[in-house]
Amino acid sequence: MKFLTVEFFMPMEPPTVTHQQKAVHVVKGKPVYYEPPRLADARSKLMAHLSPHRPERRLSGPVRLVVRWLFPKTAGHSDGQYKDTKPDTDNLIKLLKDCMTVLGFWHDDAQVASELNEKFWAEKPGIYIRAEELQ
Repeated sequence: MKFLTVEFFMPMEPPTVTHQQKAVHVVKGKPVYYEPPRLADARSKLMAHLSPHRPERRLSGPVRLVVRWLFPKTAGHSDGQYKDTKPDTDNLIKLLKDCMTVLGFWHDDAQVASELNEKFWAEKPGIYIRAEELQ
């Protein structure tokens, strides 16, 4: 059996709003969670950039996911230098994996058994993604 690998680069300015920024308000004494406009915009942006790259079939079994977030280089930083400021990588990856699940990259993001999630300063901003089925 041939194992499926999906690999691509999305030239874009990565969103800095994260899944953790959902909001809540109380209706009749019960909490109601919703996505503020900035988070909804980030989700839409990711969905639009990811959709042309969805595989012909969903990845099955355990999956390795490699993500490199390339943020626009600012003064005092060099191309390829690790970014050690917000947003946190664990917060960035949640929204991305949720979008990839909705688009059918895999059946469930629980399949991601191995993960490398890095962020850098870069001359050419974007998001590099490699998802592969593991044996």
